[in-house]
Amino acid sequence: MNKFLTTGLGAAAASALPAIVSAQEAVGMDQRINEIFAASTGWFVNLIFMSLPGTNFPWIVLWLVVAASVFTIYFGFIQIKAFAHAISLVKGDYSDPNDAGEVSHFQALTTALSGTVGLGNIAGVAVAVGIGGPGATFWMILAGLLGMASKFTECTLGVKYRNEYPDGTVSGGPMYYMTKGFKERGLPLGGFLAIVFSIFTIGGALGGGNMFQANQAHAQISGIVGNYPGWLTGIIFAAVVFAVIVGGIKSIAQVTEKVVPFMGILYVAAALVILIVEYDKIGWAFGQIFEGAFTGLGVAGGFVGALIQGFKRAAFSNEAGVGSAAIAHSAVRTKEPVTEGVVSLLEPFIDTVVICTMTALVITISGVLLMDPATGQFILNEAGTSIQTVDGSSGVQLTSAAFAVGFSWFPYVLAVAVVLFAFSTMISWSYYGLKAWTYLFGEGKTKEIIFKLIFCFFIIVGAAADLGAVIDFSDAMIFAMAVVNITALYCLMPIVKREMNSYFSRLKSGELKKFVK
Repeated sequence: MNKFLTTGLGAAAASALPAIVSAQEAVGMDQRINEIFAASTGWFVNLIFMSLPGTNFPWIVLWLVVAASVFTIYFGFIQIKAFAHAISLVKGDYSDPNDAGEVSHFQALTTALSGTVGLGNIAGVAVAVGIGGPGATFWMILAGLLGMASKFTECTLGVKYRNEYPDGTVSGGPMYYMTKGFKERGLPLGGFLAIVFSIFTIGGALGGGNMFQANQAHAQISGIVGNYPGWLTGIIFAAVVFAVIVGGIKSIAQVTEKVVPFMGILYVAAALVILIVEYDKIGWAFGQIFEGAFTGLGVAGGFVGALIQGFKRAAFSNEAGVGSAAIAHSAVRTKEPVTEGVVSLLEPFIDTVVICTMTALVITISGVLLMDPATGQFILNEAGTSIQTVDGSSGVQLTSAAFAVGFSWFPYVLAVAVVLFAFSTMISWSYYGLKAWTYLFGEGKTKEIIFKLIFCFFIIVGAAADLGAVIDFSDAMIFAMAVVNITALYCLMPIVKREMNSYFSRLKSGELKKFVK
């Protein structure tokens, strides 16, 4: 996803309101909404993103990284042991089409990936490298590898405790394993945690997973074709998104299994071409990454600054521990919960270790970061808070400038990528929000349609207005999901270990065999 990127990226959509509203009125309206939201929700945003004393390291990031480390050790480095098996499962080697569920392992993976791969991989990495230097990439990769264990834990539980209905549909996610899992272990407050988690999920879906995506898509499109009303972008997106999500998870999965590989391959291929052209600098770039990870190479905050930026970017990009992916993975066709836990550990690897790293390498190799030739250190700005760039760009502009060194036409490819990332994120988060909605208000076609219409309405709102405080609040709600979810994972991880040991012992003995197609 694309957390913490609203500042400075969405201003282009500020004037995109219907023509009947003057520009001055639009600005005044946005300011009033921002002031109201900031006054009433600022305490919540500040609480979630509060830094640890004496640092600029948000406690919520430490909460995610510590949990990922605990799960990595507790499950015996499952991300390494099960990696090859995960690929076999995604290929369908063990898939029985008669198992309960709605989508294949591959479709579940692409649906979850579509909710995490986004502007965070493009602009967020640029911010991390621009502040923490290339060394931030090392810590970003490490946090991504650790996060694979968090995904394994939550997605295994998501499948184990999902609801399966007579019509073949399923509903799963943290709210279900909080209620059922806590009851199984005789623990209190499972129902309460599930309600709180669902509320946070709906808020995050309508804001960070919806309005912000529409806002940034409009900003990118208008930057290419010229300014025009944002509500036009919103209406088009709303219509296309509704056409997809009205068919449920099967329809969403059919789209994401095509869009996610396409946009991922498009982006990585462009990066690979640049790396091939500049192959003689690859060794140097990795040297900068490893040396900068432990010395800081004179960048802002040195070693600590690189570590903080790397961990923040990984946590904000792959959402490991947030619980959102468990909702998508719960829809998979399988009778073995551990299989989807294993598949899900590929998600942080693809999102963070592959895509984010490619972005960081291109930025480092491109020469868009200023370096002192005498010392070999990157040059800080006058305030000493970030690395200077050749043209003063940052965020998505920095990534665009880095790719433009090899391809002058890349900004157009980037615009396409941003639109695809925004679209895929919206359809995935519509499903997350829907399942939280139906958990609170009950299953039923009418209730589902109501939420889908509300979701699409907020797409138009997001594209047509600059609602900074609203988006900040929704981002805080997404990470508040992690507070509730990880608390539940700590309580339920013995169940996951029991399932894991049973599955792999049966796999080793030959009891579980590849499905003959």
